[in-house]
Amino acid sequence: MLSRLFSSAISGIDAYIVAIEVDVSAGMPAVTVVGLPDAAIKESKERVRAAIKNSQFQFPSRKITINLAPADTKKEGSTFDLPIAVAILVATEQIRAPIAKDYLIMGELALDGTVRPVKGVLPAAITAKQDGRCGILVPWENAPEGAVVEGIETRPVRTLSETVGFLSGSLSLPTVKPDDLSVLEPAQEASVDFQDVRGQEHVKRALTVAASGQHHVLLMGPPGCGKTMMAKRLPTILPSLTPEESLQTSKVHSIAGVLPRGRGLLRVRPFRSPHHTISEPGLVGGGTIPQPGEISLAHNGVLFLDELPEFNARTLEVLRQPLEDGEITISRASGSATYPATIMLVASMNLCPCGYYGDPRHECRCTPRQIRHYRSRISGPLLDRIDIHVEVPFVQWKDLSSDRCGEPSSSIRGRIQRARDAQKNRFAGKPGYTNSQMTSREVRKFCKLSAPSLELLKAAVDGLGFSARAFTKVQKVARTIADIEGSEEILPNHISEAIQYRSLDREIL
Repeated sequence: MLSRLFSSAISGIDAYIVAIEVDVSAGMPAVTVVGLPDAAIKESKERVRAAIKNSQFQFPSRKITINLAPADTKKEGSTFDLPIAVAILVATEQIRAPIAKDYLIMGELALDGTVRPVKGVLPAAITAKQDGRCGILVPWENAPEGAVVEGIETRPVRTLSETVGFLSGSLSLPTVKPDDLSVLEPAQEASVDFQDVRGQEHVKRALTVAASGQHHVLLMGPPGCGKTMMAKRLPTILPSLTPEESLQTSKVHSIAGVLPRGRGLLRVRPFRSPHHTISEPGLVGGGTIPQPGEISLAHNGVLFLDELPEFNARTLEVLRQPLEDGEITISRASGSATYPATIMLVASMNLCPCGYYGDPRHECRCTPRQIRHYRSRISGPLLDRIDIHVEVPFVQWKDLSSDRCGEPSSSIRGRIQRARDAQKNRFAGKPGYTNSQMTSREVRKFCKLSAPSLELLKAAVDGLGFSARAFTKVQKVARTIADIEGSEEILPNHISEAIQYRSLDREIL
C-alpha cells in the first residue's frame, strides 16, 4: 500500500515542501530510501525501525521503498524520521491518519520513540503557512519557533505515540500561542555596560559613530588597552531589533540549529566572535550542502574578529564581497544558497607582533621587517572596506583610579537611535537601511558638500593617497556624524572627524 505525508527541507534561508512517499509491497524484507538522501537520512531506517517497535507497533517484514520528493534535490538531517515512521504505519494500515496531509511533520526519533529537536522549524512554519497548510507537528523543544508564525497551528509532540494519537483523532494536542514580535528587548542589558569603561573617550566616540551608521571598525592598540572590552559592549548601544530583522535573523539561527531553546525569536542583536583559527567555510558558510557561517550568524548584529592579523589571510579575503554586498552566495555541486550578511564588522589588532610599537612606556622588540610582515597580513583592499580605523592607547592612571563612572550604554544608545531615526526618514521604504549601505548615487544625493568641505576633503585625498572607495567612505562617515549632531548639512568639522578615522591606517600601517 502507498502513503504520502509531508515535511520540509531547507534551501538557503527558506524551506520547501518535501513529500514523504512510502510504498510497502511483497518481496524480500528491505528498506530503500531514494530522493538524494544524505547519510543521516539513510541511517534513519534503523532509528525508525526501533522507534516503531518500542512504541508497540509492528515494523513490516516486507519490501519498503521511501521516496523524498522532489527527488532531484539533496536532502540532509534527521528531520524526516518522524514523518517516515508515521507514513510506514499508514502504509501498513496500522493506523488511519486522515488529517496528516494538512500538516507538515518534523522530528528526529530516538530508539524509544521519543521525538528530538531538529533544525529549521521557523522557516518550515513560514512555508507551511504560504502553502496553505493547517499547521505543523514539531518536537516540543522547537514549538516556540513555529509559534512565531501566526495563521497556522503549531502542535508540539514528545513521542511517536503522541503523534499517531493526534493524527488518528484519539488524542488532543495543545496549540502553542504565537510569540509576540512586538516585545523585543532594547539591548543586551544585564552583565556589560559602557559605563564600566574608564577613559578612552575618543574611542567611545568612534564606536558611537560606527554604531549610528553601521560602519565597520578597526581598533588598534597595545595589549590590555580595552579593545576587546569595548567591542563586547558594542551590542548594548545598538538600536533594538525591528520585528522584520528579528524574524530574518532568527531564521538563519534556526537553520544552523543555534537558536536558543525555548525561544522562538532572537530578541537582541547577535554578537559573534569566532577564534582566529576558523576556516573559510566556518566563516562564510559551506559544506556539501551549504550551511550558514559566522558572517550570516552575525546578520543584523556584530561580527568581532579579535587579533585580526592572526586569522588566515585567505580566510580574511573572503570577507571582502560580503562586506560590500550584505549577502553571500555559496555554490556547491548539490546547488547554491544565498545567505544574508548585513553585519557590523569590528576587528582589533596590535601594532606589531609584541604589541608595544609606539608605546612610550614599553620597549618594542620587533624588527622593522617583522612589523612590516605582521601588518601585511591584512590586505589593502580589506582595510579599504573598513570605514573607521581608530588607535586605542593605554588607559592613564588618573582614569583607572577615578571613582567616576563613564557614560552608560542607555544614554549612548539614545543618541544612536536619533541618528538611526534620521536615516530611517532619509531612506524611507528601505527598512534597516543605514548610511554605510548607500550607493554611489545616494552618496551624491545625500552627502552634498559645501566648498570648504570639498576643499578639506581634496587636501586629505591628495595628501594621504585615499582610494576612490576611501573617498566615498569618508563622505558616508561624515554624513553619520552630521546625523548624530542633528545637522542636515555636512560641515567641515564633520569631514575633519571622518578623515581622522581614515588617516590612521595611512600613518601607522
